[in-house]
Amino acid sequence: MSEVIAIRRLICGRRFASAVDVGGGYGRLTIVLAEYADQVTLVDSSVQQLELSREFLAGHPAIDRRRMGAAALDFADRSMDLVTMIRVMHHLPDPAPALAEVSRILRAGGNAIIEMANSTHAINRVRHLRRGDPIPAAPVDIRSRDARRPGGAPFVSHNPGTVAAQLEDAGLRVRRILSVSNLRHPLLKDVLPERIMLAIERAVQEPLAGICFGPSIFFLAEK
Repeated sequence: MSEVIAIRRLICGRRFASAVDVGGGYGRLTIVLAEYADQVTLVDSSVQQLELSREFLAGHPAIDRRRMGAAALDFADRSMDLVTMIRVMHHLPDPAPALAEVSRILRAGGNAIIEMANSTHAINRVRHLRRGDPIPAAPVDIRSRDARRPGGAPFVSHNPGTVAAQLEDAGLRVRRILSVSNLRHPLLKDVLPERIMLAIERAVQEPLAGICFGPSIFFLAEK
């Protein structure tokens, strides 16, 4: 729900002819895009996720579903008005090829919503401060030791400053930033009702963006 709040905040009042949800899984956020775009395509590299999306999106026949990877989007140049890529960057130690693809398929003036796992979130800053070492500008592998086996899927967090520069390099100018999932902590979930947590989340996404407080950062970028 924190992600839904962020998406609606970033595109509120807008209408798009075409949108694509890159790495959208079974479509949990694709249905939100359908509120703002005439034509929506869910793309994912996983056959399993696309099969799950068949049932989840059964009530949304206008949403197309296609299999492809983020770094090889089978869409024509300048064919999309809105591209979202949420919970994908943590699988991309080098996101440059995927960001280049997002830029390629966007029309001039089109928008991209790019989410990243934040290596500079508040708790991590405290950890690094205690150790006396800086937070790296490069992606940080956050897998457990057991999960770091050869051939395993990458899982990384990114530095917001680095990603902002990568977006600019891809021809995507950052327009807005949100700090998202700011209350993602087991203790808070135990003591606060969901409606209170979401009310706080809604109130702080913009104020906390300047310090990149939360574990998830949303960028709104323009081609």
